[in-house]
Amino acid sequence: MTGTPLLVLTWLSALGSGVVAGVFFAFSAFVMGGLARLPPAQGLLAMQSINVTATTPAFMSVFFGTAVAALGAAVLGPRSWQTPGAVYLWVGCGLYVLGVVGVTAACNVPRNHALAAVDPVQVDAARLWTGYVSGWTAWNHVRTVAALAATVCFILALRASAGAQSPG
Repeated sequence: MTGTPLLVLTWLSALGSGVVAGVFFAFSAFVMGGLARLPPAQGLLAMQSINVTATTPAFMSVFFGTAVAALGAAVLGPRSWQTPGAVYLWVGCGLYVLGVVGVTAACNVPRNHALAAVDPVQVDAARLWTGYVSGWTAWNHVRTVAALAATVCFILALRASAGAQSPG
């Protein structure tokens, strides 16, 4: 991995995708389960509140900044499949941009918008909440795996590049 900008972008991609994977893992591992154990109106209200507060500058900077770093690394990166670490770098970028950002935009965000319109006391709110939890969580599992796999790919790209540059 030649060049300081490429090295920095790849490190930022690895770190950012790891942080995002951790956030998503927490939701898959216990947050959604905890919310689902609440009475439906309470769980629904809690998730509506989480969805509003999740769009903080800190989280959005890491979420979208990682995509920008990954795309930058892919653009500045190796031009040949034979370059050490190239495949890992490009696959990591694809996993993050498509598997994390793409799935979020296509699957999780529309569910969040639909949930925002639900009044917790309406007749079918419990049914809507149950459907939301199962669908949203399933897609969150996909995002979690994609973010973890992207992290591994970025680390492998850094390792392959470092091995190619070491003497001997």
